[in-house]
Amino acid sequence: MLNLFRPATTLMVQYAQYHRDRRNILTHLIGIPLIVMAVGMLLIRPVFTVGDYWFTPAGVAWLLSGWWYLTRGDWLLGLATTAVNGALMWAAYRTPVWVAWLAWPVLQDQPVWLLGLAVFFIGWVIQFIGHWFEGRKPAFVDDVVGLLVGPMFVVGEVLMALGLLRKMQRDIDRLAGRTH
Repeated sequence: MLNLFRPATTLMVQYAQYHRDRRNILTHLIGIPLIVMAVGMLLIRPVFTVGDYWFTPAGVAWLLSGWWYLTRGDWLLGLATTAVNGALMWAAYRTPVWVAWLAWPVLQDQPVWLLGLAVFFIGWVIQFIGHWFEGRKPAFVDDVVGLLVGPMFVVGEVLMALGLLRKMQRDIDRLAGRTH
């Protein structure tokens, strides 16, 4: 049975068991944000309105995932993950502006979804390189919830590197092992 509602520490420990090699974690710090932004790029259309408000599938996905992160029991991790994902969604919405600013004429005439597909592919290639270093399959293969935990894990790794989430880090090190 799919259990979406486990606490953050349980989810982080389970995910960390697949991610103890520092090189794998590094690839995740690059690949996962690319994948999240690419999902935003793929979901910025169609735009639909309800009254005076407009929505996109990307915005709805961000709201629903943000609610999920905020309800996992660790407010700092939930808030930080929601904020980072929000920044990545903002970057996805701004993709046409970035492409024009970078003056990449070959890309300027391409639809955003095509660029999103390319970024998505690049992000996953980086992920699989990391798992090659790790010598383990990705966590989502055994538990599809890992697709939601990935962004939380990346944000958690950064927060732990900053000296925050100490209890969670001790739990991860004790239950999943230290990184190597």
